[in-house]
Amino acid sequence: MSHAIILFAHGSRDPLWRRPVEAVAARIAERAPGVRVCSAYLELTQPDLPAAAATLAAQGATTIAVIPMFLGVGKHAREDLPVLLAQLRATHPGVGFTLAPTVGEDPRLIDQLAQIALAPLTASTPSSPS
Repeated sequence: MSHAIILFAHGSRDPLWRRPVEAVAARIAERAPGVRVCSAYLELTQPDLPAAAATLAAQGATTIAVIPMFLGVGKHAREDLPVLLAQLRATHPGVGFTLAPTVGEDPRLIDQLAQIALAPLTASTPSSPS
């Protein structure tokens, strides 16, 4: 089987917005060179989810994990994404699609974000007088 990952994000008109998502894709590619990875976007940015899935399927992917890169579980993750996934399954019946929980639901990310938020307080703690 050939495994692939799609990092699915909202999208933006600002081309700089996609940098963090693309950085995650690059990190995955570094850590797991045998796994195909790409980013896809709901709107305003290309490729969209159907195009990304079609590319991976054409490259021989037989299983594709879709990772919603959302901090919250809003309408897009709760309602739009399951519809899009059903369409992908119908379009690519030979590919197994899985849908992961949104990244914001992962306790590891929550811990990491808390650590990042606390970092300025730790860095600015005054040292004790000599």
